[in-house]
Amino acid sequence: MNAAQKQYLLITGNYWAFTLTDGALRMLVVLYFHQLGYAPLQIALLFLFYEFFGVVTNLLGGWLGARIGLNRTMHIGLLLQVVALSMLLVPSAWLTVPWVMAAQALSGIAKDLNKMSAKSAIKTLLTNEAQTRLFHWVAVLTGSKNALKGIGFFLGGLLLSVLGFQGAIAAMAIILALVGVFSLLTLKQELGKAKNKPKFSALMSSSRAVNILSAARLFLFAARDVWFVIALPVFLAEQLQWSHTAVGSLLALWIIGYGAVQALAPRLFGLRGPHPPGRHAAILGALILALIMLLLSWLLPSSFGGISVEQVLVAGLLVFGVVFAINSALHSYLIVAYAREDGVSLDVGFYYMANAMGRLAGTVLSGYLYQQYGLMACLLAAASMLLLTTVISLALPRNPVGS
Repeated sequence: MNAAQKQYLLITGNYWAFTLTDGALRMLVVLYFHQLGYAPLQIALLFLFYEFFGVVTNLLGGWLGARIGLNRTMHIGLLLQVVALSMLLVPSAWLTVPWVMAAQALSGIAKDLNKMSAKSAIKTLLTNEAQTRLFHWVAVLTGSKNALKGIGFFLGGLLLSVLGFQGAIAAMAIILALVGVFSLLTLKQELGKAKNKPKFSALMSSSRAVNILSAARLFLFAARDVWFVIALPVFLAEQLQWSHTAVGSLLALWIIGYGAVQALAPRLFGLRGPHPPGRHAAILGALILALIMLLLSWLLPSSFGGISVEQVLVAGLLVFGVVFAINSALHSYLIVAYAREDGVSLDVGFYYMANAMGRLAGTVLSGYLYQQYGLMACLLAAASMLLLTTVISLALPRNPVGS
């Protein structure tokens, strides 16, 4: 095993540990505060700053990583997550909405610092000639993260049952602190540090390819979340009378499967040569997703062939998940390929800022459109956003290297 592979395994292990606690923490907060009698809207508000600070962190975090090194931003992320977990160890009477929102804000900052650092760092470990290996490494990192996030949902519920809320939080804080110490001692010190320290004005990307891909990513993830985050689970619970356990299990299994498909994306593309898929695959993937959403919105109100609404939704969710996972993995590779060699975290941070904006917009629209017009409006909004993603992707450069 060479030095680059060892560093990749350290980065991946760090990212895995963080992702498990992140998924578990989300489920712990939802379940525990539901037990305390919090209303659904209050619970949703607890995560508002978590998503909002993702936008800010990705933008500033990329600049910070280029100045001080990606190993430091990764460790700052771990430290902030430990602090966020520790804030929840106070007596339950102190766990007010503002206090928990502040803890979730720190957790959101920590999550995006860790993600930006991990994905940017891979670019520094490989040369421009190793594009197929880069695609494989990014796909495994991204896919395993999403699979572990789904496992984290199960882990959160299990820890709450076995250790209670404070016991679960304390255990995760201790384990994450130990991971941080080990990473601090073993990770390369100057990882991702730009040779020329970028000025604050360099926050906005000057790369046309990065800007186009970022715009496509924004609408891609807004299209997913506009129907998946709030509208789908509420529809399953209210209209189809699914239990909370059934809804949570379906979403957790979907995320795990989604991550597995992402990790397998290079094999699904059948890569053999030195050139991974690029612009054409991104265009085709977005177009297929738009057609899936249009088909789903057509089938849903009709009893086509005696198929129930429940069957249409579950089947549509599974097909959408497979295609979306492959397209997302391709996007995750393209941003690392498009990013500049010196100061890679600036481009990656800007891109994931757009990703966070898409998630935030999709989440807000999901609640609003479903409340005002129902699930059909959310599906049509998703289809429109995916068609827009397709149009934007037409402007991507043909060759990812050196763009």
